[in-house]
Amino acid sequence: MSRFDKYRIGAKVRLADIDPGNKGFLKGDEAAQGAQLDALAIQLDELQNLMHAEGRRKLLLVLQGTDTSGKDGTVRWVFSRTSPLGVRVAAFKAPSLEEQAHDFLWRCHAVVPRTGELAVWNRSHYEDVLVPVVEGWIDKAATQRRYAQINDFERLLTETGTVVLKCMLHIDKDEQRQRLQARIDDPSKNWKFSMGDLEARKKWSDYQRAYAKALDATSTDVAPWYVVPANSKTHRNLMIAQLLVKTLKDMKLSVPPPDPALKGLVVR
Repeated sequence: MSRFDKYRIGAKVRLADIDPGNKGFLKGDEAAQGAQLDALAIQLDELQNLMHAEGRRKLLLVLQGTDTSGKDGTVRWVFSRTSPLGVRVAAFKAPSLEEQAHDFLWRCHAVVPRTGELAVWNRSHYEDVLVPVVEGWIDKAATQRRYAQINDFERLLTETGTVVLKCMLHIDKDEQRQRLQARIDDPSKNWKFSMGDLEARKKWSDYQRAYAKALDATSTDVAPWYVVPANSKTHRNLMIAQLLVKTLKDMKLSVPPPDPALKGLVVR
């Protein structure tokens, strides 16, 4: 049994079961935690390089969470030692007019990872079963269809060589309040704040219900959801880094066989 199993959405685990303040992956003092994260970041770089060399598979990391849950911070710290040549980040904003003119998964296909690549989605196709649901733009039947379409889409990815890893960054309402206030109080962080964040915060309970339903409907054997307790930024980073390293190791990556044409070749 993996230590991640109790955070994996499934028959026995629901979003409400996970405490956002949990620190199960923290050990030692702050210095030790920083050293551990750095070591994991280096290991992640080595494994990603190996996946690139193998040239057969891909990895997609999906990061979802409410405003201030730490999606940007996760990318900054977990991939701090990874070559930018092997990691590609796509940020999903409100859909453009061009994107709205297509099906909701259209913009996703363009940014799936290439062979040998690790792609990170900062928000994702799951926005289309969260915001429209809370705002009442789609009904229950349309929501269920989208859940099914998402599952089909992710199965397509896994059947064509992509490992899909989905992390919901879980914070509580008071933690969000503190982080939003920090953005307001610090002039250097004002650019991170939007008045729309306060409007969304008024619907906190609605969004929590929408998240719970979406996670339950789309956590599958081939593309599971993990809930990451994220009140502690360090815990968030360490847990996701360890989960990524474990996932890449479980892929049993290997370098291609040596080229016989190179045997005995001497460069002069």
